[in-house]
Amino acid sequence: MAGLAVILGLGLLALVSVNAEMTNIFAMTNTKLLTEHFAGGDHYSSVFNTRRLSVEFFEHYSNVTLEDLTANSRLPSLQDLECLTDLALLSKELSSSKFWALKMIDSWGLLPSGMLVGNFWNLGNFDECIAIDHAVTSSHSIKGKYCISKVAPAPTALPILALKSAVCFPASCSAANMDTMLRRLFQQLLSVEIGPDVTIVAEETCQTAVKKPYDGLAIFTIVIVSILGALVGSCTIFDYFVCKDAKTIHPVVKAFSARANSRALFRIVDTKANPNVIDCLHGIRCLSFIWVVYGHEYMVIATSPNINMGYLLTWLNSFYSLFVKHAVYAVDSFFFLSGLLLVVIALRSLERTKGKLNIPLMYLHRYLRLTPILAIAILFYVKILPLWGSGPLKGSIGFDDYSACESTWYWTLLYVQNYATDSLCLSHSWYLAVDMQLYIFAPFLLICLYKWGKKAAAGIFVLMLLLAGCLFSIMVINNLSLGSGGDSMRRLYYATQTRASPYLIGILFGYFLHINRGKEFKLNPLAVLLGWLIALSLLASCLFAVYGQNTLPIVEEAFYVSLTRIAWPLGLCWVVFACMHGYGGLANSFLSSPLWQPLSRLSYSAYIFHMFIESFNGGITHTSTYFSDYQVMLRFWSDFGFTILFSYLMHILIEAPFAALESLLLPAKRPSSKPAALVEPRMPEVKATVEESPVEEPAQATSTIPDE
Repeated sequence: MAGLAVILGLGLLALVSVNAEMTNIFAMTNTKLLTEHFAGGDHYSSVFNTRRLSVEFFEHYSNVTLEDLTANSRLPSLQDLECLTDLALLSKELSSSKFWALKMIDSWGLLPSGMLVGNFWNLGNFDECIAIDHAVTSSHSIKGKYCISKVAPAPTALPILALKSAVCFPASCSAANMDTMLRRLFQQLLSVEIGPDVTIVAEETCQTAVKKPYDGLAIFTIVIVSILGALVGSCTIFDYFVCKDAKTIHPVVKAFSARANSRALFRIVDTKANPNVIDCLHGIRCLSFIWVVYGHEYMVIATSPNINMGYLLTWLNSFYSLFVKHAVYAVDSFFFLSGLLLVVIALRSLERTKGKLNIPLMYLHRYLRLTPILAIAILFYVKILPLWGSGPLKGSIGFDDYSACESTWYWTLLYVQNYATDSLCLSHSWYLAVDMQLYIFAPFLLICLYKWGKKAAAGIFVLMLLLAGCLFSIMVINNLSLGSGGDSMRRLYYATQTRASPYLIGILFGYFLHINRGKEFKLNPLAVLLGWLIALSLLASCLFAVYGQNTLPIVEEAFYVSLTRIAWPLGLCWVVFACMHGYGGLANSFLSSPLWQPLSRLSYSAYIFHMFIESFNGGITHTSTYFSDYQVMLRFWSDFGFTILFSYLMHILIEAPFAALESLLLPAKRPSSKPAALVEPRMPEVKATVEESPVEEPAQATSTIPDE
């Protein structure tokens, strides 16, 4: 143990020294980049010689006129006249050093310090600005309006180098007024001609203390959640005080009882007595979900105001960043699990029913299991998230423009958003669409496997290779790279045909487990070692094969993307096989721990709402942050903890009750003899035994996928 500690200590010291050296290298290259884009020394010096922006502004506009407020000599409006009056009074009160007027200046952002290492933000003091409320008359008062201004310090500066600073104005002034005045001020201070196509102050960045009134849909959402809360509360009280034991409780009361659902959620099931259980899937599912949330945390931090944003470029080339950038393989893990669980359950059901499969009922089960909480989530993202919390970055830090849901929400509920629109309502819901589309196609593969066995499996294998070749061809012929975003994401990342390989491998592996169920595999130690070496080599190649390669030629990237989508699930096949048959060792002990079971059952709800928590916490940021792996880890654990708490609430209010009602309305057919359980389900009311409908278990496989 002492030797191991010494090795780890030396490794950490080496990483620290390398990190420091890379940071210094970036500082020099970033200085050169900034100097070049500041058009030499003149603009560079102008920026640093500027006094506080608020002082420059109010000194320049000490005698503000209507001409200063309006652009293109347009006729002034009543709002312009009110803004002019308030600005004139503010200027007068500043000369008298009135406290409220000084607060208006004091809340402005400053010139960011540390621009040479990537600090381009200064958020000022948000709360000080919006708290200003100076009564002028009994019917009129001057309130503070907080906005973010953005300006490039030189005509040739890159957009990423734009300086972003907080400004505070009377609320009677519009963003257009502020934009006009600041445009003229910057032209004088920096001698920079700012084109009309560049917006310095946008209305969407502005906030006041006045809250927007609730619209009809927001009220509807609150009412629906309140009704569900009342049902859960009343049924829980009835269950606790009236029902003597769980057997006598009415099924509807049990469906809404938080006590009953919590008991099922946190129930730890001993699966060692059943040889057919694949309990390591709980650990794989939960680790993949944690990987997803952790990867998305970096996406939030990357769009946040960091005082060392320049270090992010250095971090992207680091070894550790590979674990974050390649969190996309959690997608393939879940497609693999979904195909595996579907086949293992469905083929046993086909054997019992002699080849009969109620496909419409399968689809209905699936849709009713996934959709209620997704529908409520859309309402929460669109209507509840804007009402919670306050901060200078509210609505601008996160993953999506949730206003797109107003026109694309129905595509999400139909699970076709990955093809039907370029404006995804919830970006991470693309996985649900792909998984649903694969699920719609899967019953036909199941029937083929049941009727033609290994011949059908060979056909599925060929289909998998053809789809991998299709992905390769699309990338090479169209010169599409995953890193280019835009259309490439839609055609390469969101498209069902390009994501099907792991799902089909899961189906093939599930068929292998099905035809070999009950069979003992006795492998010699060399074969076990070779299996682990091959599996770990496949997984490691997916993660580390492109280390040090910022860009790849399109042919090499196409080979890498298409082959890794096969290699990753193949590596998982051995992990699952080894854990099932006693060759997993420490991996099986860890992945099969019963402590994963509650989190596994919460995984779908947590996947849906984890971006809600991350976007919320990112939006209430009031000051610039510091980027480092440790700081992200600190932020991750807080976001992850609140995600689990919030998903538990949503599970109790929505997911578990609707799943229980669905089971009551559409009960699955059960045989007289009860077979062994396959895996403990995510949803508490589902028994996840092999006699269940094929829709039951795969529904839980749609848990968490990253949107990189």
